[in-house]
Formats: sequence, structure tokens, C-alpha cells
Amino acid sequence: MKALVVGAGVAGPLTAMALQRAGIEAVVVERHGPPDPKRGSWFSLSPNGLDALQAVGVLDIAKGLGSPTPRNVLVGATGRELGTLPLGSPLADGTPALTIKRPELTAALVDESIRRGIDFRWNAALENVERLEEEVHATLADGTTLTADLLIGADGVHSPTRRIIDPAAPPSRYVGLTNFGGITPGGAALLQGPDAVTEQWRMVFGRRAFFGHHVLPNGDVVWFVNVPEPAIAPEVRARTTDTEWKQRLVALVDGDTGPAPQLIEGGVLELAGDNTHDLGHVPTWHRDRMIIIGDAAHAPAPSSGQGASMAAEDAVVLAQCLRDLPDVDSAFSAYESLRRARVEKVVKTGARSSSTKSPGAFQQLMLRAIFTYAVTPKNTAWMYDHRLHWDERQAAISS
Repeated sequence: MKALVVGAGVAGPLTAMALQRAGIEAVVVERHGPPDPKRGSWFSLSPNGLDALQAVGVLDIAKGLGSPTPRNVLVGATGRELGTLPLGSPLADGTPALTIKRPELTAALVDESIRRGIDFRWNAALENVERLEEEVHATLADGTTLTADLLIGADGVHSPTRRIIDPAAPPSRYVGLTNFGGITPGGAALLQGPDAVTEQWRMVFGRRAFFGHHVLPNGDVVWFVNVPEPAIAPEVRARTTDTEWKQRLVALVDGDTGPAPQLIEGGVLELAGDNTHDLGHVPTWHRDRMIIIGDAAHAPAPSSGQGASMAAEDAVVLAQCLRDLPDVDSAFSAYESLRRARVEKVVKTGARSSSTKSPGAFQQLMLRAIFTYAVTPKNTAWMYDHRLHWDERQAAISS
């Protein structure tokens, strides 16, 4: 069996390697060129996502690139701690959640996939797909046609594959937050007290923006700013310089507790003016030997910290279903039955988390109650402590 995987972000190479482990040949097509490990922002992989990487045999890659981050500490604008959220139980070998630079992980996963013999086609945008009997024929923008037994769209929240499968598929939804991220070399020297603690994200619900920072083992500090505002237009993003963005961000966090102004002023902006989106209920995930996974099918808001982890879980479960079930259609149906309820619950959780970042008159009281009674390790274990078992057979799901 041969699969065509569309998209070479984190989900694409993971899916190709999971398929290969299941005995399925995979070719990955990507509309852009190879990933640049130096360009892009940071994100977190929680233990459930790391468990999926372990199933594919690439956990050591993430551990080599990541910084341990077993908890988030939430702080009000005046400095009062609202709560601490442990990010799930560590893996059996003790690995906790990790903070990783997304393009570095993507590039490393691509390199490992190529080392394993997986073929990548760069600058190869998908134009159309047709099913001809028991095959799919994918036409690329340069006119090339590739043939496979199935096609998997791992092409992100704005997925072209989603619209090919279902022209009426819903678009992504802007969640009301713009996102900025950067790194301050040697920034740990600027910190003291609770702000200097390692192995955590310290996040401040500010009066005008939401700020978080994480101290890396080498003393650099990575940070992000979420701003509740209308979506930033492409032309505004194109004409605004990094210096202008930083000046605006400093003004937004001025007066809030913590080191945000100093870190932003002394830092390098790596992500600017990114409009954050989510994607909830997509009625149709698969048709005619085509299927969507990851953010293409169910994108949680970045506030959930679960986008990449859900995609990694998807890759493993889909490979298991294709391995264990007698045909593609029954495998796709089994995969959907195993995944839909879980991922849509994660999307809803992320949407609620995003809404708490919008300042309001009772925000601090509300947040303290949330982190005391609702967002607790017991109540979030369903998300972080989920584990997959590669040798578990999925045949029973076929009905």
C-alpha cells in the first residue's frame, strides 16, 4: 500500500514515519521548500504528544531539542499567583512536557524521515485529487500527477485538502487574539525571584495583553504576547517593522507585573502579527480514499497547547487503523470513531482558554476560581495523561 501525505509540518513527517512502521510506503508533498530551523516560534509538546512520538521512535529527537516544562504558573496583572497547572504526568522514563522551537523540530523530523527512506517533494502544491477505482490521482501545481492508494491531508488549519474532500467544509475561525513571539539571548540575567524559575511557563494575565516567558537551560528566555484585538490585515503586517511591533508590545504590557517590557526590548522578534485560529466541528473528515488529520480536521486554539500533540496522536492512530483493518474505508471510519470526540473536546477546551485572555472587570476573580476548582490536574488528566499503545489492535473498532 502507498500513501500520499500532504504537508511537511510536524504532522506530515510523523504521519509518514508512522505509516512506514505499519508497512505502508509514504510520499510527502509540501507546497513550500524544506523547513528553515531558524525561522519561527516556540511551542509545547505535552506528555500525550510525546508518547505518540515515542510510538514512532522519535522521542529522543524531541528530548534533544526541548526544554523541560512540567508546569504553567498563572499570574494576575498585579503579581498575585492565580494557580499552577501541572502539564500532565511524565512519561515512564521521566520525560515531562517540553518547550521546543517548532521549525527546529520540524526540520529534525524531516531529516529523520529522509534517513528512513521517505520521499519528500518540495514546492509541490496540491491542486486536485481524483479517485479512479482503488487509487487516488493527485495533481500538483506544476502539472505532475502522483498515484497512491490513499491521500492524507496534514496541511494545517487552512487546509486545501479539506476543501477538496468537502467543498462545503467550514473555514477556520479567528479566535480574537493576535500572537507575537521572541527570544531574549541571556535574558535570564534580567530576571529575579519567581520570574527566574526554570522548567515552567510563567504567564501573566495583563490589563491589555497576555504575556508568557520560559527560561531555557542556556539562560536565554523565550516569550510570547497574545493581544485581544481584531485580526491584523496582511498589508499592516507587511509594512510594520519589528522595531515598531516591539514598541507597541512594550506599551501593551507596561504597568503589568513581571519582566515583560525588559524581555521584549532586549529580545529578537521571531513571530509577529500572527492571527490565531481554531477549527471545531468539521462534518466530513474523509471521502474517496482521502482523509484529513491534525489541524486540517480539528485545530485547537494555541492556548490549549495541544495542536501538535493531537496531530501526533492522529498520525499513530491512523497508521494503526490502516495496519489492522481490511480496507481503507473501514480504517478511515475506525480512525474517526476513535478520534473525533477526543479532539473536539480539546478544541472546546482551547476556545474557553482563549476567552480568559480577554481582560474584563471580574477577570482576576474569575481566573482564580477557574484555576482553583476547574483547571486542576485531576480535571485535565484526560488530556495530558492519554497514552497510545502501538501493539494494540484496532480491528474491533471496524463495526
